[in-house]
Amino acid sequence: MTEPAGVESEAQDAAERAYRAVLALIVTGEASEGTWLRETTLAEQIGVSRTPVRQALNRLAAEGAVELRPHRGAQVASFSPEEMASLYDLRARFEPLAARLAVERLSAQDVEELVGLAAQMEALVGAGEPDPAELARLNDQFHAVFIREAGNRHLTLAIQTVTRPVFVARTFQTYSRHALERSMRHHAELVDAARLRDGEWAEAIMRAHILAARHASDEQTPQHTRGDT
Repeated sequence: MTEPAGVESEAQDAAERAYRAVLALIVTGEASEGTWLRETTLAEQIGVSRTPVRQALNRLAAEGAVELRPHRGAQVASFSPEEMASLYDLRARFEPLAARLAVERLSAQDVEELVGLAAQMEALVGAGEPDPAELARLNDQFHAVFIREAGNRHLTLAIQTVTRPVFVARTFQTYSRHALERSMRHHAELVDAARLRDGEWAEAIMRAHILAARHASDEQTPQHTRGDT
C-alpha cells in the first residue's frame, strides 16, 4: 500500500533533518572520530523516531563518514592525515577532468544552477560566520553539476568514491576569511568558464580549487581562528 503524499513528505523531511543533525555533530567534533552513534540517543536528541536516524546513518556510511559495525552500531570513521592527503590527491586528478568534459555539455539550465549555488554560498560567506555544514551542502551541489554532466560514468563513480561531504564540511570549518573568499572566487571563475564553454579554463580552476582546499588547515594562524571566518 502506497503511503499518502503528506506522510511520505514528512518521512523525507525527518530523514533529512536527522542527516543534517548527525552530520553537524561530526563536523563540529562533538562526535569525534571513533565515537559510537546510538540510534536511540540520537533520535531523542534530534526529536525524531529511530527510522530516520537509521536512514541518516546509512547515508553517512555510504559517504564514508561513519562505519556500520554488525551487531554493534555506527561509529564515526577515522582517517589518518596520509589518507586525507590521498583523497585530495585523487580529487585533484579526477575532478578537473570532469570539469573540462562537462562545460561543453552544460545546458543553459545547468549554468543557471551553478550561478544560483555560487550566489547562495557567497551570501553565506558575506553574512559573517557561515555554517560549515550548510556551506558544504551547497558546495557539494555545485560540484555535482560538473560531475554528473561529465558524460563519463566511470569517472563519475571514481569521484563519488573519493569525495566525502563530511570532510568538505570540516575543511570549511578551518577556513580563514582569506581562504573562504578565495574559494568563492574559484566558484565565480568556474561559472564564467561554464558560460563560455571553456573546458581548459574550467579544468585549471578546478585543480587550483581542490589543491587550495587541501592546504586550508595549513594556512590557519592565530589571527585566523574559526571565530574569524
